[in-house]
Amino acid sequence: MSKRTGVILDVRMQRESKSFTDALYAVLTAAGLFEGPKFLLSGLSGMAFKFTVHEKLLPMSVTAYGQWGTEHRRAVDNLGIFLVDDGGRTRHDSFGAYQRIAIDCVKQSLDRGLACLYWIPEFGVIHGYDEDDRVFYVQDGWSGETQYVLYDNFGLNFTPFWDCMYVGERVMIPLQDTVLESLRLALEDWETPHKTLPDSSLGSGRLAYSFLIRALQQGGFDSYGAIYILESYMTSRIEISAYLREVQSVLPGLKEVSRLYDELVEGLRGPLAAAISEKNSGKLLMQVQLPSLCSALKKALELEERAMQQVTKISGQYPDRKRSTLPRWGAHTAR
Repeated sequence: MSKRTGVILDVRMQRESKSFTDALYAVLTAAGLFEGPKFLLSGLSGMAFKFTVHEKLLPMSVTAYGQWGTEHRRAVDNLGIFLVDDGGRTRHDSFGAYQRIAIDCVKQSLDRGLACLYWIPEFGVIHGYDEDDRVFYVQDGWSGETQYVLYDNFGLNFTPFWDCMYVGERVMIPLQDTVLESLRLALEDWETPHKTLPDSSLGSGRLAYSFLIRALQQGGFDSYGAIYILESYMTSRIEISAYLREVQSVLPGLKEVSRLYDELVEGLRGPLAAAISEKNSGKLLMQVQLPSLCSALKKALELEERAMQQVTKISGQYPDRKRSTLPRWGAHTAR
């Protein structure tokens, strides 16, 4: 039996949400492991609720929502999907060995018909390989064109780390359980001010609002990053609004949470559209509109705070074994 020299999977990634969500949706739908619109995956995984802002509004804010191994595994676990997350720092002496193993793992996954999530950056999808040319075929979601990554360059990019994820089989979780856990993940994100300690220059959850509003008021921020953060934030809140309308009958009290996010989205549409102008040279942030935008963001903060108070009430009506059961070795897993 001859060895396979390559494979190309029919996977289509489109950038609309967070890059991890977009890549995950492309991989899972192509493999028949998820059915439904992207906003449903974004909501059920809890990814839509993640909101982190750098104090200077750097564009990296959008993907700096915590330690990826933890954040992504919990998100995909809630979908009932098996996930292996492979990554690290390219400066480590062991990178070469990890790189060789990861290359084999990616090819094995592709041979099974499962594309892989890959940090380009941001996240994209590896959907094929050619053994003769020693290249992977990669989509970034921004265009329909395929990019090529040489095996020798796998994991190398302008950031100091590499990351690649492989999915497996799916188990079915009752919808009520999945929705409830997505709300609890959202609540944790909301109440955790810094997800990347010891770095405190990034604010998460409710603190992200404060970082965003303060930077817009004081100036001296990254303009491209500000637009990217604002548009990503708006997209995620639209996703949350659509998600909650879809599942609002699953849990008592969820209709009120849905109503609050609907109000949040409607209150932000106008101010945000007025603040970002399309020019031939690209998008520009209109300084004269920033006071109105900040006012709208303060109102959004109030609405989301009320929504999370309602989520707390809903969560409290059900046992939470994941957070109330302490393993016999303590709060940390055995090493």
